Order: sequence, then C-alpha cells, then structure tokens
Amino acid sequence: MIDQRARPFFNKYLIDPIARLLVWVGLSAPTVTVSGLLLVVSGAVILGLGHPVTGVILIGLGSLLDGIDGAVARLTGTASDRGAFLDTVSDRIGELAMFGGVAWFVAEDATLVLLTVITLGNSMLIPYIRSKAEAAGGEGKGGLMGRAERIILFCALAGPVGLDWWGMEAMLWPMVVLTGITVLQRYWKSWSQLSS
Repeated sequence: MIDQRARPFFNKYLIDPIARLLVWVGLSAPTVTVSGLLLVVSGAVILGLGHPVTGVILIGLGSLLDGIDGAVARLTGTASDRGAFLDTVSDRIGELAMFGGVAWFVAEDATLVLLTVITLGNSMLIPYIRSKAEAAGGEGKGGLMGRAERIILFCALAGPVGLDWWGMEAMLWPMVVLTGITVLQRYWKSWSQLSS
C-alpha cells in the first residue's frame, strides 16, 4: 500500500536524497543491499538475545538501506536483473531473521512461537503469490501489508517491548491478522486476473 500510494513522496524527500549521498560516497547498489541485510540480521540476533530496542533500531536502519538500493542502482545506471534478484532474496532472508529473532525472544511461550511461525509463513506467502501471479501474466500486488508496512508495524510494536510497555504479543497478534488478510487479498486479486 505504501509502495503504491506514498512512494513518490518518500522517494523525493527521503530515499533519493540518501541514495545520492551513498552514490557520492561511492557505494554500489549491491553493497547497499548486503549492508542493509547485515544490519537486519545483526538486529535480529540482538533482539533474540533480549534487547528489542537496540535490535529494532538496527532492523529499521537495515530495512531503510534495503529500500534505497534500487534508487542507488537507478542513479548509477547499474539496475539489473541480478540486482533485483539479490534484493528480493535479501528481503526474504531479512524477514526470516527478524521473525527468527522474535521466536528466540519468546521461545518459552509456545503460543507466541506459534504466532511467530504463522506471521513468518504469511510474510513469505505475500511475495510468493505476487511472483507466481506475475509469472502467469497477472499482477499480484496490493493488500494491506506489503513489505514496507510489515517493517513499520514490526518496528513500531516490537521496539517498545524492550521498554516494558507491552509484551511481544502486541506486535504478533496484529501481524498475524493483517498479513493473513493480505494473503487472502493478493490471492483473490491474482485469481481474478488469471484465465481459467
């Protein structure tokens, strides 16, 4: 949803200025992608070790970098299928790490571990449905919880767990429900677009 409606605003006032800075420093798009992934994985490990605030800050910074790599590629004229492939794979590894960190953090509560697994499954299904729909000639986009929304919700609700504002269930329950709705939305939209 953010990708479709607010991307021009974010590109102009956030993504492009940072991308120009990274290009000026001399970083390539793949370097930005891998750096973002390393920050996300590091944050996930720190979260899993019991430090949600620090972990979420690193995850947020890494995810921001990951959102900038495409702009860096565009500005340097180096956009490629390999770069897009690297970006897509790193996105999935990053989400796997994030929810792996959460599972580690809540390991003693079976219900929260189950919610984490369901959320991770839904988060993997959302882009999978899109890729399968695109391969069959459909679109597969849309729904409440694209990757940007998942990252924002994750950071906004998992970080305060470290401040003892609430427990991890305050992030997991909304994430389960909203990603589940998104899976259904994308499935139905894709199904409607494809020929019988």
